Amino acid sequence: MFCCVESSPYTIYMGKDKYENEDLIKYGWPEDVWFHVDKLSSAHVYLRLYKGQMIDSIPKEVLIDCAQLVKANSIQGSKMNNINVVYTQWSNLKKTGDMDVGQIGFHRQKEVKVIAVETKINEILNRLEKTKNERFPDLAAEKESRDRDEQNERKAQVQEMKRKEKEEIKRRKEMDDLRSYSTLMKSENMSSNQDCGYDSDDFM
Repeated sequence: MFCCVESSPYTIYMGKDKYENEDLIKYGWPEDVWFHVDKLSSAHVYLRLYKGQMIDSIPKEVLIDCAQLVKANSIQGSKMNNINVVYTQWSNLKKTGDMDVGQIGFHRQKEVKVIAVETKINEILNRLEKTKNERFPDLAAEKESRDRDEQNERKAQVQEMKRKEKEEIKRRKEMDDLRSYSTLMKSENMSSNQDCGYDSDDFM
């Protein structure tokens, strides 16, 4: 069972335990951004961005929503003020065979960002709670469908590129043929004019 809340116009996913966190790690999307309380145990929260959207373009109010949600779902963090929440793209999460269930590392530490959270904001948490719903998604099937759609889109883009390349080659050939024809016609006209010339001896 996964918890989903809305931070308009985004959807936020959160695992209920370390096993659901593990599934979110395994079947995350490139568009997902992972949030966690820094150096403390907490829920894993994922913000799903729009395709092509960059992490730096996340609206500030949405970042605050995610940070508040992570803090509220940390046993230690929920009782503390002035904590840090770290976040990074799903693709930057590193999982190795010797890690415990739900545990992750990072491929590139420099791509991990930090947002400071001074205190709990009940107004935000109450708003998010009203949008909360629990789902039983097939994460593997959803990931497979997403990747298949992206693959088909890439194929269509490649086909369109090839079509344009063929059109460009055809256009250039037609231009070359036209230039060759124009040159040939000009050459024939010059020859024709010379053949029609008159010899002055004919009038003597």
